[in-house]
Amino acid sequence: MKILRVKKLLLIAFFFYLPFCSMAWGLLGHRIVGQIADSYLTKKAKKAIAGILGDESVAMASNWPDFIRSDPSYNALTPWHYINIKAGQNLDSIRNYLANDTIADVYTKINFLTTELKKKDIEQEKKVMYLRFLIHLVGDIHQPLHTGRPEDLGGNKVKVMWFGAPTNLHTVWDSKFVDFQQLSYTEYAAAINHTTKQSRKALQAASVSDWVLESYQVAERIYGDVKEPDQKLDYLYNFNYLSTLNNQLLKGGVRLAGLLNEIFG
Repeated sequence: MKILRVKKLLLIAFFFYLPFCSMAWGLLGHRIVGQIADSYLTKKAKKAIAGILGDESVAMASNWPDFIRSDPSYNALTPWHYINIKAGQNLDSIRNYLANDTIADVYTKINFLTTELKKKDIEQEKKVMYLRFLIHLVGDIHQPLHTGRPEDLGGNKVKVMWFGAPTNLHTVWDSKFVDFQQLSYTEYAAAINHTTKQSRKALQAASVSDWVLESYQVAERIYGDVKEPDQKLDYLYNFNYLSTLNNQLLKGGVRLAGLLNEIFG
């Protein structure tokens, strides 16, 4: 038993680590995900969500878990926003890990919050907090570098130049890339929110572990395209990755709607 326990601990240490990670998608990206999700909610789900959030929209509720980071009493919840995975991992190994994951990370907390929000006797204060967090974390898990590498804090230590200004790879994907499109969150959502019933069904059929694996694969590609310190990212990078960015935002919104409909619909 001791040997098995040690092996499990070593596996966890090898694959995953929980460093600090900056907010995913930034304000704009999270609101885009929330706005898209709102367009696919059932009437029953919309009514239930309004009963919890009141006049606060899904889009606006999406930013609350980042806002509360200014309160030190919420510091323990920082690991909820990501799951960092080492480079070059076999997808089956990651899937096996996720099946036994008990660490506080974005994967386990999406599952936890989903289960909790399905309960009928949960108090209103918890419902509000849990729903805001669930909306936010579904956005987080679709930002590829929230499955990034532990040694560089999900790309936070990967220094790059974004249109001549020094920054890091994580921040590029959190906010600078989205902000560069110069659209409001409602304009952005309208520009990319083009789906069919069939495509939504396929996206929503994927499990939360599938979401992690997809983001990890995108993250590996992103890392692979940064070849040198302070690499310059500009118009060509925007051209090469804009469809990936938009796809991740769209998938996050469609899947969030599917999850909320499952819970409240």
